[in-house]
Amino acid sequence: MIAKTITMTPSRLIPKTLIAILAVSAATPVWSFTAVSPTIRTSSTTIKPFISSPTIRNVGLVRASTAAGENGDNNLTNRIIKQLEKEEAKMAKQKERAVAKLNEVEETLNQLQTKKQQYLNGSKLDSSPAANFSETTARSAVKALMWRVIAGSVTFITSLKFSGSIATALSIVGSDFLSKSFTMFIGERLMNKSQAGRKAGSDGAGRSLMKALVWRLFAICNTLTMAIFIAKDISIASKIAGSDAIFKTALMFVYERVWAKIEWGKEYQVEYNL
Repeated sequence: MIAKTITMTPSRLIPKTLIAILAVSAATPVWSFTAVSPTIRTSSTTIKPFISSPTIRNVGLVRASTAAGENGDNNLTNRIIKQLEKEEAKMAKQKERAVAKLNEVEETLNQLQTKKQQYLNGSKLDSSPAANFSETTARSAVKALMWRVIAGSVTFITSLKFSGSIATALSIVGSDFLSKSFTMFIGERLMNKSQAGRKAGSDGAGRSLMKALVWRLFAICNTLTMAIFIAKDISIASKIAGSDAIFKTALMFVYERVWAKIEWGKEYQVEYNL
């Protein structure tokens, strides 16, 4: 056999090389498509429209409620501050009045101390330093009640004498006690506003007599009315009221003279405006 030697020239090799390159190039897109296509399909299936999650909504609500709470706290604080400012202004006015009152009291105290010192030094500032005084409410109340006990005892005796009935006498005295105690107390307070008939730190005899007469006129009318109403007999009522008129007028004059000597319940009005 004769061996044939085939010599491959470059022109024959080029077509085969090009065919191999084209085959590789043609195969590459297919491989790439198959590798990428699942990813594309997967991404296309996971795309969804945007919906706000509950967490995001809750965060927004918390922020809104926090802002509203801060505004509410600010409003409450402002109201409290306004209230405190109002109370502060009120207390400032009270302080001003208290300071003014304190200054007035200090001035009065200084005047009293000055006048006291002048008395201690032997100075005589007026002719009757203890002439003016007033009676306290307690003194007037005690005077009225004590007199009612004394006068009621007298009325009981006279009522029992002329009516002959203990029940009638007790009824007259009982009706008199409260009404006359109150009216005498009012009379004492009214008379206390006048300084007429007072001298040397006590009521004069003329003032005591005048009080006894004025009070007796009122008491006669009161006793007569109650005696008629209870005893149902005008003659008995007249005898009771008439016997009271003479005896109780004298008794009350003595009663007033005794109280004029009692210092309890007197408040002396000393002039200290120097």
